[in-house]
Amino acid sequence: MSYHIRYRIKHRITRRQILKLMGATLAAMMLPSVPLFANTRGIHQKAFAGTDKKLPVIGMGTWRTFNVGSDTTLLDARTEVVKAFFEHGGGLIDSSPMYGSAPDVMGYALQELGTPESLFSAEKVWSPAGGSSREQVAELKERWKVEHFDLVQVHNLADWREHLAALQEIKAEGLICHVGITTSHGRRHNEIEQIMTSEDIDFVQLTYNITHREAENRLLPLAEERGIGVIANRPYDGSSLIQNLKRRNAPLPEWAQEECGCTTWADFLLKFIVSHPAITCAIPATTQVEHMHENMRAGHSPMPSAVARQRMAAYIESL
Repeated sequence: MSYHIRYRIKHRITRRQILKLMGATLAAMMLPSVPLFANTRGIHQKAFAGTDKKLPVIGMGTWRTFNVGSDTTLLDARTEVVKAFFEHGGGLIDSSPMYGSAPDVMGYALQELGTPESLFSAEKVWSPAGGSSREQVAELKERWKVEHFDLVQVHNLADWREHLAALQEIKAEGLICHVGITTSHGRRHNEIEQIMTSEDIDFVQLTYNITHREAENRLLPLAEERGIGVIANRPYDGSSLIQNLKRRNAPLPEWAQEECGCTTWADFLLKFIVSHPAITCAIPATTQVEHMHENMRAGHSPMPSAVARQRMAAYIESL
């Protein structure tokens, strides 16, 4: 781990425990090699950024939820969340140096679990106190304990011209796979549109959910036109949307189950997002394994049609 997290040995290991561990290791060596967390559960996937590669439509965010410092109990709990994500065939995990210890917690989880083939690691660079793009990428790789990042984004457009130019150089050198930009809370759409039109980027991350649909007007059609992948952040509006629905005991409409396979509000809200043809994936964040199971199940068939999506949005507006 980085300096943010330190391991501590709490118990002395006995000779019997050592022999037991050696036996387990030898037994494991006799087993056939299989991919970690093989994706066998049928989650929907979409192609992105003009490639033939595909990403599962439900990803994972780490904002707030993974900033747990060095508390081993919390580290182990977040590792279980990551494990559940991969067991459902999860791919994209998004983090940022602005999220406190979240990159270190990801490093801890990947060391505990191993790094599955399905992982699509997404990080960010930022300014003004973050140092150069190269320095940040190098430090973040150490914190995650990964060989490379699949995607590095400019966090909330901070000094985006300088960072994006540097990230393009790093990509050309083969040290990262894709580059992108992010915004949140529906801000700065005019500038986002300018960058999407004039710059060579692979991904844009923006706020899109059933009550914040401004991106439908220009940004999502532009992404489809230019072959730019779209990551939808704040799918639950920072948890307030789903919490309000549950607190008000708002009924899940029967037609939502019949037409879209929705059995929970997580299904309803996430399926609305990822069924939009321009959206590559959504990145809900959670601290609970049970909620991770709910999130991931939303990536399965059936998905809402265009007509069903309109009906879903109208229903939420009527509540």
